[in-house]
Amino acid sequence: MGCGTSMYPAGERKNKSVPEVVVYVPSMRIPAQSDLQRPLRGLIPQDLVDRLACLRNQIVFVAEDTGGSAVAELRRALEEYLSLLIGLTKKEHGLEGLVEFKWKNLESGRQENSVANSLFELLSVIHMIAMLNLSEANRLMIPKDRSGSGIRVVSSDCKRDGVDLLLKASGCLVFCVREILADLPPDIKKTISKDFQDGVLEAISIQALGQGTEIQLGFAVESQKASLSVKRRLACEQMIYFGQAHHFLSELDMSNGHGKKHLCFIKWKFLEAKAAAYYYHGLILDKGTEPACHVSAVCCFLAAGGILSESKKACLTFCLAAPVTRSPPLWGAMKHLHQKIPEVASRKSQMYGYLLEEEKALQALPDLPDFDLSLAPDDFVLPEIDPAWDRNKGGLHSQPLKEHLKDSEDETEN
Repeated sequence: MGCGTSMYPAGERKNKSVPEVVVYVPSMRIPAQSDLQRPLRGLIPQDLVDRLACLRNQIVFVAEDTGGSAVAELRRALEEYLSLLIGLTKKEHGLEGLVEFKWKNLESGRQENSVANSLFELLSVIHMIAMLNLSEANRLMIPKDRSGSGIRVVSSDCKRDGVDLLLKASGCLVFCVREILADLPPDIKKTISKDFQDGVLEAISIQALGQGTEIQLGFAVESQKASLSVKRRLACEQMIYFGQAHHFLSELDMSNGHGKKHLCFIKWKFLEAKAAAYYYHGLILDKGTEPACHVSAVCCFLAAGGILSESKKACLTFCLAAPVTRSPPLWGAMKHLHQKIPEVASRKSQMYGYLLEEEKALQALPDLPDFDLSLAPDDFVLPEIDPAWDRNKGGLHSQPLKEHLKDSEDETEN
């Protein structure tokens, strides 16, 4: 929940303070200890088995020891593990269902899944990479105040890096939906965590694009060169992204786990974007010379003010939903708009109050323009399969399966 980095394994907090959330991070899942040695012994070369087991154990240890905060180290280990894991998913190797892969929730420490399917392991690893990217983006957007002044500034570099991480996370999740979930057997799909439902992964992927657009809108507000049309477009795009994310989640059962909090976050961000969109739409309409333009502009400003008030309530609801979090200080576009929207709405309604009385028939809230969405997920590409699989092609299944099964039975009896 944007706070995976503040957790000990088994759910014990390193930091008792309530974590902040800028970028929403669903509950992170990490691998649990699994036996790779026994089911693979004799079927592939021992050095390959050892490397697979060693890398997976390394990921388990680092994730548990750091609460998922060692993002760079975990990402490197996961990517190296992926290149080896791909070999277990190849149908020609016939190893897909031999190993029972176990995963658990980082916050609670509770085991969530134990599935004997290497595609499930592939899905879980790429999902974890996506969550690490979201977690790192959240960290970048919450800088430490080292001056002691209480003022925290997010650098432009951190914001750009944050957008890059959001696009990467989105691409990982799109890959999970299109390339892995589609190939998982139906009986496996029924047993895995609800976090892996198509709609949940789609929603988080789109939501990441919406948050990237939110950062871009902040850049535009800070730039003297950005036009009102550009700002309106970005606000409308952000609103569309969060509207789409809500559509995916609203069709699912989100009553368990962090589902309710997830929906609250999306509603909060949707309302913020909608308030911004109506504000900038009003500024553009107000440039017209006809009385009707000013009336429509005032309608937009008043609507923006009302929606902004709703968004503040939605933010509070999100923060209080379990697990409790706190919103960061105002930043980006909303730092500017929380002051400007009420101010402009009040001033313009007084300025054109006489028109509102005279042109009551024209007081319908104008429609916002529709735009094509500009941000797209980064393509996620699997790494090349580890050369060890090619070098050892002749050694695969070097021990007859009958002997392998007999050895496994002997071990179980012992």
